[in-house]
Amino acid sequence: MSSAKLVVQPLEVNFSLKDKVYDALKQAIMSMNIYASREELRLDERELAHGLGVSRTPIREAITRLEQEGFVRVAQRKGVFVVRKTKREILDMIVAWAALESMAARLITLHAQDEEINTLRTLFGTFGNDRVEARIDEYSDTNILFHQKILQMSQNELINQMADNLFAHMRSIRHQTIGEDNRAERSIIDHMHIIEALESRNTDLAERLVRQHSLDLAAHVEKNVHYLD
Repeated sequence: MSSAKLVVQPLEVNFSLKDKVYDALKQAIMSMNIYASREELRLDERELAHGLGVSRTPIREAITRLEQEGFVRVAQRKGVFVVRKTKREILDMIVAWAALESMAARLITLHAQDEEINTLRTLFGTFGNDRVEARIDEYSDTNILFHQKILQMSQNELINQMADNLFAHMRSIRHQTIGEDNRAERSIIDHMHIIEALESRNTDLAERLVRQHSLDLAAHVEKNVHYLD
């Protein structure tokens, strides 16, 4: 398996530089496939400063914030490392996500506009079951966007805030597992059923389907994902 690599782009310096550095590092970490290998993923402050085109001070401030949020750990005299969650932590996150996203689905059936719900169907317009595996990276991104839109369409800011940090930690494991055990094919079928339930305003069914979809991911992780042990 290829090792993960942190990719950052230079930033434009302005009054919100600290936030921009933090956002850039967080996004870069979230975009990494951190479970692709067991190799420890070390962050180099000097390389990050050079890559972003900033001094090391905002890098250190961003690392402090990311450490508080559980994305990195700072080891004295060793350096800064991207955190890999344990299997138990990932499973707990998925269950919590299932609760939040299923409630979001319920709220969508009660409050969302038809036009909003219709945007979910357009996400998968170019995918067929015979093409998903051949475009697995593209489908993985679309899959993640689908779940993010479910939360956003709930119109509940607190649910969005609670789910945002969870999803940031779960993003990599979703990306890693979507190509395993034919999950992509089953995923797109699940999504179509969820969309149909939302479109018909079937509140209880939409809530149940969304919750079960996430719990199926938990079951897959529990049974097959041994690289988290």
